[in-house]
Amino acid sequence: MTETGATDPAGRAHDLLRSRRSVRWYRPEPIPAEILDRILTSAARAPSAHNRQPWRYLVLKGPGGKDALARTMGVRLAEDRRRDGDADAAIRDDVERSYRRIVGAAAVVVVALTLDPMDRYPDAARSRAEYLMAVQSTAMATQNLLLAAHAEGLGACWMCAPLFCQSDVRTILEMPDDWEPQGLITIGYGAGEARPPRPRLAVSEFVRFNAV
Repeated sequence: MTETGATDPAGRAHDLLRSRRSVRWYRPEPIPAEILDRILTSAARAPSAHNRQPWRYLVLKGPGGKDALARTMGVRLAEDRRRDGDADAAIRDDVERSYRRIVGAAAVVVVALTLDPMDRYPDAARSRAEYLMAVQSTAMATQNLLLAAHAEGLGACWMCAPLFCQSDVRTILEMPDDWEPQGLITIGYGAGEARPPRPRLAVSEFVRFNAV
């Protein structure tokens, strides 16, 4: 049942957008290859600056890659939190929770970008703008990925952890040198109920209309 019970195409589309939730725990069954292909094909339909399509995805389906990724990021997470002065018990709980979320997913999509197809400029201002365009393009493709997974009846969750240890992630997964990790998506058939929707700002709180 959709959130609004809409039957028209626009209403169904809005229901899809509004009903997506982050799902963190999954049942053990694998995701059929044809479904993953449909999801990734829809991700690639996202808009991108200059149509350069700078997004890159590494899909981890087997236990080895997921275990290596989770352990590598867990080591870095523990080191960072110890430097912050956090309690050992809290650190262990955080690392263990993150590990279980990653290895328990049917698939993990490591999100990266490459600057190889982007324009090059001699000045810092335009170079930064070009980099941000690559980040934005990759984010838009990844939102498509999340929505496509939801449309397939799958749960998924965005995790930002690779941003804090980009070189470690690139090395442990033997990613190409030009791939810059941005995050990861865990995907699978959800176990249990998704969390209820969290409060969202009203349109009036984040939009201004200029009628001039």
